[in-house]
Amino acid sequence: MSELRQDPTTEEWVIIARERAKRPDNFAHHQPERELPAFSPSCPFCPGNEAMTPPSTLLYQRQGNSGWQIRAFANKYAALNPDSEATSKVVDGFFNAMPGIGAHEVIVETPFHNVSMASMTDTEVKGVLQAYQERYHALSKTSAAKFAIIFKNHGVGAGTSLEHSHSQIVVTPVVPRYVRMRHEVAMSYYDKTDRCLYSDLAEHELKIDKRVVMHTDKFVVLHPFASQRPFETWILPRKQQACFGDVSQEDLGGLAHVLRVVLLKFQRGLNNPDLNYVIDSAKIGDEKEHYYMWHIRIVPRLTEMAGFEIGSGMYINTAVPEETAQFMRNLDV
Repeated sequence: MSELRQDPTTEEWVIIARERAKRPDNFAHHQPERELPAFSPSCPFCPGNEAMTPPSTLLYQRQGNSGWQIRAFANKYAALNPDSEATSKVVDGFFNAMPGIGAHEVIVETPFHNVSMASMTDTEVKGVLQAYQERYHALSKTSAAKFAIIFKNHGVGAGTSLEHSHSQIVVTPVVPRYVRMRHEVAMSYYDKTDRCLYSDLAEHELKIDKRVVMHTDKFVVLHPFASQRPFETWILPRKQQACFGDVSQEDLGGLAHVLRVVLLKFQRGLNNPDLNYVIDSAKIGDEKEHYYMWHIRIVPRLTEMAGFEIGSGMYINTAVPEETAQFMRNLDV
């Protein structure tokens, strides 16, 4: 029988369609992967093609000074840019609008065209996370910045247009409604309990151990109780910390290992599905507050939204989180 589940972090409902559910291994993609070269002369993210992109805002050198390891630069086709004033106005006597002020950068994670995050070393993944932090700190200090999001699109079905492994960071002059809702739910919980909702969630999931994929002394990986999508995966720290930018270098190394292992499990267990991951962090100005906790959400693109989801805003998930978590937990990587 199907079941409605409520996400405690958003108070939104999700339908877990048990009667329509597939076995976890049935979600694996079966189309063959195309072999990629280590270098593509037409790729703007490959070494030697730097003139095809805006100037670097961050550059990490490879060991031995043999070229760069990680680059960041303004997105050539930026959704937002810093050359405007964050002044709202009324359009057509009714609608609110403002210029597209903000920032939109690309972080190229590796000089090699055929290397993915899952196939990197822990040290290389830590370098990517350090680059995220560095650009987060720099861009969030701009005068109009109210919210910053770090995300990765992997695969055409997840929205990427270039196959060379990269992430993006966007800074906006407004806090999106969905983000405000998540923060408001967390603040309400903190006001009632004097505790962080996400910390309580992580420790409760560890205690009951039904949806935990893996854990260390610093992090827990789980499939949420009210997962919106099959194999939706969260990585949460085990100590309360609102802002990703405040993660210590030691903990960043531990996070790099956990993130790499989770991505490798997706690659091997589900044949490298298209996916998105997002680093959720406190809104700018609330970085030291105790009501929120940064975390990573990974959403594989294994199903498509249909009419019910579009019309109602409620998701139907055809995979049971307890079963998908067990499948991922049992994968050897």
